[in-house]
Amino acid sequence: MATAEHYLAFDLGAESGRAILGTLEQGRLSLSEIHRFANDPVRLADGLHWDVLRLWKEIKSGILGGIHRAGGPLSSLGLDSWGVDIALLDRQGSLLGNPFHYRDSRTDGMLDEAFRRAPRERIFEATGTQFMQINSLYQLLSMVVAGSPQLDAAHTVLTIGDLFNYWLTGQIGCEFTLATTTQCFSPRTSGWATDLLEAFHIPVCLFPDLVQPGTLLGPLHPCLVEELGKGERQAGLRVVTPACHDTASAVAAVPAGTADFAWISSGTWSILGTETRQPVITPRTLEYNFTNEGGVCGPDPGSRTGGSAISSGIVPSWLLCKNTMALWLVQECRRAWAREAEALSYGELTRLAAQADPFLAIVDPDWQGFLKPGDMPARVQTFCRDTGQRIPQAKGEIVRSILESIAVNYRLELERLDDLAGRRLDPVHIIGGGSQNRLLNQFTADATGRVCITGPVEATTIGNLLVQGVAMGHLDSLQEARKVVQASFPPEVFEPHPSERWEAACERMGTLKGTA
Repeated sequence: MATAEHYLAFDLGAESGRAILGTLEQGRLSLSEIHRFANDPVRLADGLHWDVLRLWKEIKSGILGGIHRAGGPLSSLGLDSWGVDIALLDRQGSLLGNPFHYRDSRTDGMLDEAFRRAPRERIFEATGTQFMQINSLYQLLSMVVAGSPQLDAAHTVLTIGDLFNYWLTGQIGCEFTLATTTQCFSPRTSGWATDLLEAFHIPVCLFPDLVQPGTLLGPLHPCLVEELGKGERQAGLRVVTPACHDTASAVAAVPAGTADFAWISSGTWSILGTETRQPVITPRTLEYNFTNEGGVCGPDPGSRTGGSAISSGIVPSWLLCKNTMALWLVQECRRAWAREAEALSYGELTRLAAQADPFLAIVDPDWQGFLKPGDMPARVQTFCRDTGQRIPQAKGEIVRSILESIAVNYRLELERLDDLAGRRLDPVHIIGGGSQNRLLNQFTADATGRVCITGPVEATTIGNLLVQGVAMGHLDSLQEARKVVQASFPPEVFEPHPSERWEAACERMGTLKGTA
């Protein structure tokens, strides 16, 4: 590559958002943080919401910062976000209220309501999606049950990432990887699950056309150009859909050297999985409650089987994976202690955990009592008391119990993933912000008995940037993009040190989940 290319990536997570400038030059990618901002929910009388207008203001600040920092033209801009949450637009394209937060209580009981309308097996056969009450399907069903005036007035439903792409360009559509998180999408037909939606009395007409990863949506909306100014600096800037679901972008940046690997995208949620050519919709997948999410660049990226080439080198694929609650528990503990005027950094909490006695207690990270915000230390202690275990008291004891439990839960789910994949998946690539927790990384290697390779930390952003590079024709394929990751971000390797105490902890987790 003769000249440097500059791309701007927005990564919106459940806890924070960031704008990152990526510069691709001579086979290496460098990152420069432009803007970072909190993503705090807002509680109103009707429930818990996302503050999307404030996020939109932060995105515009990030665009201005990126243009200034690049010092030259930006090739493209791409945005990824968390999945499942939705926004409703009226007939004129105006937003109908602040979108609800997936942790809002309006979806309580909606799984049971869904199963009254359609058998669990039918829902899974239609969507291939893990059952979680936070999914878009149950958010929409809750509006049907409540007779929501917003739903009556709605003309279009968009995911959060699609909402911002619409505001950026004026183009309405639902990007493939985000669509697959909704449980409203059918992998078998590669379109919306119309029969299921009709059974739930969810208007099918609300769902827009699908947009594939690597699509050039177009230039910035003229109104946005006018507002931001610097028109001459924006002349060549195009908005690209990377893999707009943050997990799919993160997996695109896995620096894998073999096909038989598993990955863990570690953050507020942990998502563990593997790449597949086709969705895996079987009774065993349903039993294990795994999901089929959209990705890019399957395990055989040289083959076009299972998907058409959307842009040079970009091939939709599938991620067979499982969403589990993980570092959310530590984040909520930290917030609870901060409310008591004991603000501690994640590094300090991890240090206290490393000093605490091991294996005091094991908690199920996916217990529904941990889902919503609140006094997490008390909830962990209550769980331990109710299951007849020793009760961790000190902060380090509570955090260590959580981290050990996350690692043991990984072990359980990776064994199920092996079964679904028909082979042992080793090594495990740990990516994302949670990969900075070296104590959890070592626990994961020890609990699973597998080599764990960590990094890159900013995998989601890197995957976003490199898919932009492929879409713009600056990289030949996602294979080449992964080589850029290997050259630019050296990983750290954690060797496993299994023990009888880890085996006993795994047996205890199995008992807690009712699988022993």
